[in-house]
Amino acid sequence: MPKILMIISGANSLTLADGSSHPTGYWAEEVAASHEALTGAGAEVVIATPGGVQPTVDVLSLDERGGVSAPDAQRFRTYLEGIRDQLDHPLSLGQARLDDYDALYIPGGHAPMVDLVSDSDLGRLLNEADAQGTLVAALCHGVAGLLSATKQDGSFAFAGRALTSFTDEEERQGGLGDNTPYFLESRLRERGAVVENGAPWSDTVVTDGNLVTGQNPQSSTSTAQAVLKALADR
Repeated sequence: MPKILMIISGANSLTLADGSSHPTGYWAEEVAASHEALTGAGAEVVIATPGGVQPTVDVLSLDERGGVSAPDAQRFRTYLEGIRDQLDHPLSLGQARLDDYDALYIPGGHAPMVDLVSDSDLGRLLNEADAQGTLVAALCHGVAGLLSATKQDGSFAFAGRALTSFTDEEERQGGLGDNTPYFLESRLRERGAVVENGAPWSDTVVTDGNLVTGQNPQSSTSTAQAVLKALADR
């Protein structure tokens, strides 16, 4: 049975480009659908956050204002309530040891753009994982977490690798628009990643060796399934 470390942001607010504060958190579907697909296939999932803080769900991810239908919102809410004990008592990311896990999995919401993007504990785990060929998966804005991994020379550990993320166009259409503190797709390209995006809001997953990335919330289940397939093929 594979054991997967799901790394969730602990941030609950985001400073926008205009200096204002915007409430944020993890995106409900990305945690719920991913967790459900992984555990439904027999994987053990351990949730970790920076400092072991209780993560906050983005209220828009359970609301039609966030493009989530009422039935879907209720389904995600019910699932998250079912794993409430794990969410309320996560492992501290600094205590995580890569050798205990078969894969790392980073779901999104805008929150990872705040803390995971520069978290040293996450960077350590990602560098170790890539060096050892351990599976690394990230979804939507969770791909920002990959940016925490830098080599000793300061270069991006995943430069030259094919990946996808929440796109600049999706950010403009249904995200924070030009008030975003930075566009994730552009930042990844600037750091040397080979970004391969599908159409806006399409279910898109990119696999490059031990790296699996999903574009948006619509890609949640497919990303988890790609992780399961990659683990099964090893």
